[in-house]
Amino acid sequence: MSNFDHTKYRPFTPVSLPDRTWPDKTITKAPIWTSVDLRDGNQALVEPMTVEQKKELFKLLVDVGFKEIEIGFPAASQLDFDFCRWLIEEDQVPADVTLQVLTQARPELIERTYESLIGARRAIVHVYNSTSTTQREQVFRMDKEGVKSIAVNGAKCVKEFAEKYPDTEWVFQYSPESFTGTEMDYAVEVVDAVTEVWQPTPENKIIINLPATVEVSTPNRYADQIEWFCRNVAKRDCMYVSLHTHNDRGCGVAAAELGMMAGADRIEGTLLGNGERTGNMDVVTMAMNMYSQGVDPELQLGDMDRIVSVVKAVTNLPVHPRHAYAGELVFTAFSGSHQDAINKCLANQTADKPWDVAYLPIDPRDLGRTYQEVIRVNSQSGKGGVAYTLEQEHGLALPRWLQVEFSPVVQVFAEQDGGVVNGDTMKQLFEDTYLTGNSPYKLGKYELQKDGLDTVRADLAIDGEIISIHGQGNGALSAFSQALSTHFNLKLDVVQYQEHALTGSTDSQAITYVQTNINGKRYNGVAIDEDIVSASMQALIATVNQYTIAN
Repeated sequence: MSNFDHTKYRPFTPVSLPDRTWPDKTITKAPIWTSVDLRDGNQALVEPMTVEQKKELFKLLVDVGFKEIEIGFPAASQLDFDFCRWLIEEDQVPADVTLQVLTQARPELIERTYESLIGARRAIVHVYNSTSTTQREQVFRMDKEGVKSIAVNGAKCVKEFAEKYPDTEWVFQYSPESFTGTEMDYAVEVVDAVTEVWQPTPENKIIINLPATVEVSTPNRYADQIEWFCRNVAKRDCMYVSLHTHNDRGCGVAAAELGMMAGADRIEGTLLGNGERTGNMDVVTMAMNMYSQGVDPELQLGDMDRIVSVVKAVTNLPVHPRHAYAGELVFTAFSGSHQDAINKCLANQTADKPWDVAYLPIDPRDLGRTYQEVIRVNSQSGKGGVAYTLEQEHGLALPRWLQVEFSPVVQVFAEQDGGVVNGDTMKQLFEDTYLTGNSPYKLGKYELQKDGLDTVRADLAIDGEIISIHGQGNGALSAFSQALSTHFNLKLDVVQYQEHALTGSTDSQAITYVQTNINGKRYNGVAIDEDIVSASMQALIATVNQYTIAN
């Protein structure tokens, strides 16, 4: 591999800090959390969020417990501007939540930014300019004084416009973008110059955000930079030191954790790590790391199915099944020895003891998962064989989460029958389990309309009677889910969804697989129909039927 040449790269030059103190520190309390899902996360998407998706995500962020939410770059995007106005004019921002918006240090953009925030109770104006050696020399072609003047002039402009809108409580935030690639003494020099303009006090603090815009070294080197900065910056008691780490080296969470140990007060990140390039710091992982150590993260992450469902829906990005804490398989043990150890530990676990179970760093039930699901499958090969046979012989490509549920049905049959279960028998077992007895409710006529949101009106048949329901959402399935939730007064989230054509069918039929979380418990539904929308709705009804029968 002649083009794979490591000599073209230079090792990072670390700051000298032989008397560092952060390695002896421990994280004992949550930072100030700031979500940047709607700004940094959104601008990293191939297809940026629609207004309706932003509304859904904002509600989730509020419910999770974020008190500071960066909602966009209103001076650079009309959609962001309009969304900001909607939040304020429609009184969508709770009294304890502060909006944050981003702007470059340019007068016309700063003016537009303030226009977007007219009427806000409290807002953070986040201004930035890049200070790194590379950006100064190759992008801006300016010396240090020139780049510092951009920061100072931007800070002055931010302050001047704030004085024009005295009814809003303004908080100023400055980021020396590409902080990790900036000489530390120069970074402090620029921040001190900005601080001199804003004149903060211990009672009226500013926010100084130190981004690892590009992750350039190991997390311990970043922590050294943060501790050095905190020691040397002027008016440290008049500012919140904030971190915004990216994940270029796969260490965004670790860098933020060590940065907190080094003196930072505040963390910016996104749910499940969506962001530019390899992503932003994952708030879910960092918060759950604290939780696993007995520290209150001050975020409500107990409904992980909903968090994953909403993030997937608004970003159109998958969540890896092995994603820390949130992935579908992270609490699943396929090895018999692992299952045995988990079983024995759970038998010894009592409510008055600290959690101490082999292979499970936290109790899955804390996140809405169950350890019964974790330990119920005996072997990987059992699931794989069932899945392979159904797909090869009958065109049924079961998603993994349905494989986990269905394979024990096959195993129980095999144990009772005492022989080999062939493909036709497996198919019959599958149909008996999922495709018959769709009672008490069955789908009747339905109508779909699209005007911004999708609207569904549908009839449900039960015992010869017809019930009419309706709902709205981003897509037919979301709208129908909302209709069912409202009519039956359920807390229903679609956790998983998969569809495909039946390859062996002469009628061009489609099959859909749906997994829902209804009032805290999961249900799987399957349906086959010539129309994919109808199949999806029938599969969703199947999960409600299961819930109804069980309750």
